[in-house]
Amino acid sequence: MTPSSNPPPTTGSSSKRCVPVCSGIVLSCLLAFTLQIFFFSPISPDLLLLPPASSASLIPTTSDIQSVTRLGEGILNGPEDVCVDRNGVLYTATRDGWIKRLHKNGTWENWKLIGGDTLLGITTTQENEILVCDADKGLLKVTEEGVTVLASHVNGSRINLADDLIAATDGSIYFSVASTKFGLHNWGLDLLEAKPHGKLLKYDPSLNETSILLDSLFFANGVALSKDEDYLVVCETIKCLKYWLKGESKEQTEIFVENLPGGPDNIKLAPDGSFWIAILQLSSPGLEFVHTSKATKHLLAAFPKLIKLVAPLHKKAAVVNVAANGIVIRKFEDPNGKVMSFVTSALEFDDHLYLGSLNTNFIGKLPLKAT
Repeated sequence: MTPSSNPPPTTGSSSKRCVPVCSGIVLSCLLAFTLQIFFFSPISPDLLLLPPASSASLIPTTSDIQSVTRLGEGILNGPEDVCVDRNGVLYTATRDGWIKRLHKNGTWENWKLIGGDTLLGITTTQENEILVCDADKGLLKVTEEGVTVLASHVNGSRINLADDLIAATDGSIYFSVASTKFGLHNWGLDLLEAKPHGKLLKYDPSLNETSILLDSLFFANGVALSKDEDYLVVCETIKCLKYWLKGESKEQTEIFVENLPGGPDNIKLAPDGSFWIAILQLSSPGLEFVHTSKATKHLLAAFPKLIKLVAPLHKKAAVVNVAANGIVIRKFEDPNGKVMSFVTSALEFDDHLYLGSLNTNFIGKLPLKAT
């Protein structure tokens, strides 16, 4: 008699055995993915409470920036900042490593090549020299003779992400360090981490020394001197601080302006003693919760391209004019980024506003009397 053979396994029983195996693989992948995100995250985030709506939001929204004249279109590559020397010559530093200048006759000149793509804030001195912040090299002086590194270290540590600067009449140079942890090309991680890695520094040319005036700042951005040079204003992630240089409050700090309609970037003194502040959009409508969720921050840090969804800098432009008492006077916008977006600086000169941007190939020139 022929022994009977065992029946072949059915498809159903094979599928049942595959389920726990597949489930285990999926769970292992999810666990590994979670460990990668949280334990190997480049950030150790804190929560960031974005400011509520302020008086600035009550100022009528206009599209004035959409009517700018485009200076140097196609010649400039991401001109972050603008300055004008005492001869009326306009200077800007671009992403291709050039200091370029616009002469009064309307011609552009490739003036000095510094190299790299990390040139940021730019200003002039009483001696008509050009100073520029290089996020990699530090504080630089640029003259007809060449380029000099004035400050690359402070207290023995390399200066990282030098951002904006201003020169006083006594020769002192004040400049910000946005972050001691993150660089120019991953600065969005500093926004996500929301910890105070920034500094306000002073360079004394008579001593050739650099000192720290303020530490533990939240992404220190723009720096400006008051009209009487009795205080500095330094911009952080969501507010601007006043640091007293003279008087009874010398070396003390207080809030200059907060509850702005976005994050303040560079700041410039206006001829009347007020200030122009470039405003960045820190979050997309409906995504503000990202700044209050550590888990979401870790997830975004693992996929840096997603950071653009949180801080849609390329979708609009805004600048505000703030009086010396910290009250917002005017606000100009390109609400949908039709002409300009990611405006990083605003300089008033000869009744016009000159707008720098990291997202354009031109400088915007806006008439103020007409607006």
